[in-house]
Amino acid sequence: MPRIVKLLPALWGVAGVLLLLAKGVIGLWGFAAEALRSPALGWQEAGLGAVWLCAMGYLEGYRGFQKAFAPRVAARAMSLAGARALHVALAPLYCMGLVHATRRRLASSWLLLAGIVALVASVRLVPQPYRGLIDAGVVFGLAWGAIAVVAWFSLALAGRRMPVQPDLPGEPSTHPLTPARTTPAP
Repeated sequence: MPRIVKLLPALWGVAGVLLLLAKGVIGLWGFAAEALRSPALGWQEAGLGAVWLCAMGYLEGYRGFQKAFAPRVAARAMSLAGARALHVALAPLYCMGLVHATRRRLASSWLLLAGIVALVASVRLVPQPYRGLIDAGVVFGLAWGAIAVVAWFSLALAGRRMPVQPDLPGEPSTHPLTPARTTPAP
């Protein structure tokens, strides 16, 4: 079987994740741009926005996406070769750790998703220019995340080992807080 055919599930998974990130960027960009044009945007709000942008770049972009989410998406995407048809069909969700993952990964991924949905609902209640400033930081973090996903997936395609585990069920855990098994499980 040609290599490209084996990579199709991984490409579908990563493309789906990138489409979700792009949808977020496109959907929030209008509110961010509106805030920047707002007559209510003074120097205090602009300073607050700059601090928020830096915080989101570091916390969401670098720590969240670049160091954890993106390499895990790449690792899980690469594990889709030869996967069950259902996992391939749900490849974007699979890559995000929302299906076929360890209990710990499933719990953390679904809790994170629920938290994001709650935050999005809350931010909709915030008036401009503050909503737009919040959204500008999120747009920055999501764009950073999309670039990180492409970069890590490119490295995975080149054969580089990912710095995180794909957290697939049945794999031994290498989490620093989980003791390693010394004897085989019964």
